[in-house]
Amino acid sequence: MTDLLAIVWDVNPEAFTIPFIDWPVRWYGLLFVTGLIGAQYIMFHVFETEGYAKSHVENLTIYVVLGTVLGARLGHVFFYDAAYYLSHPGEILMVWKGGLASHGGAIGILTAIWLFGRKYKFGFLWLMDRLVLAVCFTGACIRIGNLMNHEIIGTVSELPWAFQFMRAYPPEMAADPRHPAQLYEALYCLVILAILWPIWKKHQKELRNGFLFGLFMLLLFTLRFLDEFLKENQEPWEDDLPINMGQILSIPFILAGILLLFKAKAPKLNQS
Repeated sequence: MTDLLAIVWDVNPEAFTIPFIDWPVRWYGLLFVTGLIGAQYIMFHVFETEGYAKSHVENLTIYVVLGTVLGARLGHVFFYDAAYYLSHPGEILMVWKGGLASHGGAIGILTAIWLFGRKYKFGFLWLMDRLVLAVCFTGACIRIGNLMNHEIIGTVSELPWAFQFMRAYPPEMAADPRHPAQLYEALYCLVILAILWPIWKKHQKELRNGFLFGLFMLLLFTLRFLDEFLKENQEPWEDDLPINMGQILSIPFILAGILLLFKAKAPKLNQS
């Protein structure tokens, strides 16, 4: 298939090197930080619009960053390669070596929001209905970072927008054009943001608690489930499963989204 037209993707994952200390800065890290900064500004706007102090957002950011990184790392450790990390426990927190799982990040964020709401007296669903707006933006940035990293690549494709990931690992995967699965995820994160934002903007006072959160989970993880059919499995043992780990982990989030949409009975968003 190497004679097919394709987008040759040979971007260096390293954006630049810091002078004097010879420290490489990767596009993934820059985009991760961009996503978090953008998310904070989105939440500043949301809280200010609804009459709450921006200082709450500053505290919330700390909780979410810690929840995202720790959850994503532990998700990768226990969902995808538990045997290795249990025999090498010293590497569990070595995030710089790679290995973050978005489903683990989702669990980490949920835990962080619950802890934040408990301390600062905000309702969990009230917070999540707003935080999902920021999560869409951050998720898009992270997936573009994966694109720059030549990771989470798709299955072989004959489509005209298929990518040849020239720095893919293992190297033999670079030969054939493939679905840019990480780019698909980035795009549908932005599409979901475009759906949720006007709903919040126009109907924030009458929406029911959990509605936006439920709609977000239903849309995001249904699309994630479908997108997994276009991805290479992350670990060899997934090849023996009827559906891969990403799809298995998406199902509870889809069901939770459906449940929230049915259970959202409050007449309007509030702090209770």
